Amino acid sequence: MIDLSFLVSLTTAENDYQIEQAEAAEKAARRLGVKVEVIYADNDAVTQSQQILKIIQSKSAPRPQAIVLEPVSITALPQVARAAVAADIGWVVLNSDVNYISELRRIRRVPVFAITSDHQEIGRIQGRQMAALLPEGGTVLYIQGPSDSSAAQQRTAGMQETKPANVQIRIIKAQWTEASATKAVSSWLSLSTSRDCRIDLIAAQDDSMAMGARKAFQGDSGDADRARLQSLPLIGCDGLPATGQAWVQSHRLAGTVLVPPNTDLALDMLVQTIRTGIQCAERTLTMPISYPSLGELTNQRRARGGAAGSR
Repeated sequence: MIDLSFLVSLTTAENDYQIEQAEAAEKAARRLGVKVEVIYADNDAVTQSQQILKIIQSKSAPRPQAIVLEPVSITALPQVARAAVAADIGWVVLNSDVNYISELRRIRRVPVFAITSDHQEIGRIQGRQMAALLPEGGTVLYIQGPSDSSAAQQRTAGMQETKPANVQIRIIKAQWTEASATKAVSSWLSLSTSRDCRIDLIAAQDDSMAMGARKAFQGDSGDADRARLQSLPLIGCDGLPATGQAWVQSHRLAGTVLVPPNTDLALDMLVQTIRTGIQCAERTLTMPISYPSLGELTNQRRARGGAAGSR
């Protein structure tokens, strides 16, 4: 039996979910007895494309049996994907909806499939969390991922589906990192229009971005209203044990959304497909859940003496 090796291309090493993706892949590789190499693209689609093409086109180093990609861009590198499959290298897309999977599966018999968290449901859960924390309504400062991310777009759409009509949203965009959220929120705070906007809750599409928003408010001293903003409830997303879940337990976050890593599932499916020769499902969804539950969020808000956004 041939030794199997896989390349995992992730977006950035500055995001806790991406780090968890890497750790999940490495643990799965040890369990499965395969080799895995993890690389990061520094949130740059061109860098990600060049990194992968270099490996596909290498004439000296052994090429992997498959590439697992968490794409930086919404297009998910279709030309690179075709080059990989043409070279008999499997291709797995994580956390992004792309329209070329069916085409690639017809070209070669190598494994080609997608695994994604249900990002629209993640957004729906955050909308319901807003309802639990702001029963009387209010304004939410919403930290969204980059515009060219399908995950960010779907999470926003899901949130808009379920948030109450009396909850207003102010959107700021960042790059899935704490530092980018701190910078984005600090820039917003420097605008005169931010002084006239009463914020009742901070929500972010990523736990680290939620903490970056909090850091921006802490750095904006000298304003009595900013002291109130520093104490506002925050909700995030990803809910990893060492970060999001721990921050909820220590009350740094009011809530998060548990989003399981899927690199380990990708490796399981790749190994099964290669060893059996049976192509797996074209698209697999993993399901998020609220942490804590929506009922617990409501009870906690009541225990604090009323709505988070009460006037």
